[in-house]
Amino acid sequence: MSDDADDIILAELNDEELVQQMFDDLYDGLKEEIEEGVNILLERGWAPYKILTEALVGGMTIVGADFRDGILFVPEVLLAANAMKGGMAILKPLLAETGAPRMGSMVIGTVKGDIHDIGKNLVSMMMEGAGFEVVDIGINNPVENYLEALEEHKPDILGMSALLTTTMPYMKVVIDTMVEQGKRDDYIVLVGGAPLNEEFGKAIGADGYCRDAAVAVEMAKDFVSRKHNQMSA
Repeated sequence: MSDDADDIILAELNDEELVQQMFDDLYDGLKEEIEEGVNILLERGWAPYKILTEALVGGMTIVGADFRDGILFVPEVLLAANAMKGGMAILKPLLAETGAPRMGSMVIGTVKGDIHDIGKNLVSMMMEGAGFEVVDIGINNPVENYLEALEEHKPDILGMSALLTTTMPYMKVVIDTMVEQGKRDDYIVLVGGAPLNEEFGKAIGADGYCRDAAVAVEMAKDFVSRKHNQMSA
């Protein structure tokens, strides 16, 4: 490996070069470089929302596509997402001030009896990378936890994850309870996890089954844009 990487001084790049370099740095999971890039763009007068969409979401889109196509794997995606989080931490308070448009929002958690969280964390990070507001309620969630989170945060989407064949059926308990309470139609319900498949998702009444985090993001965008279109129609 040559020392070329050390020779790139971010502040000396023009805006277009800097954004391209940030794509590379995100891809390589370089958190400090991403934070520096975000700060440079802010100093140059870029709006926080523009940095989010053009530099960070733009970069994560490439990561997501390569993850979907099997070029990148979970550890690399987690590194990229962690670098993105560094940039997001700087932008979040500024975005709140400027009232930036949001892609949508999501509550996500692993179901009762299941303590697996890598897949869920990956979905959370990729969703944030796509501009969604994500509330992660963690692992081992009984139905009450989901309902409280829906009540409190009023998200567009509820995401449920399970990695065990024994905990999968609990997703149906949550959906059935939402139906009983007349709340099912208020939310887009997406489910995922290794033992699930599309048939299972349909059988329990979910809106969609997500094979992986990249699919989850595409599906979420699709559902939310349709939901917004219906509301404005």
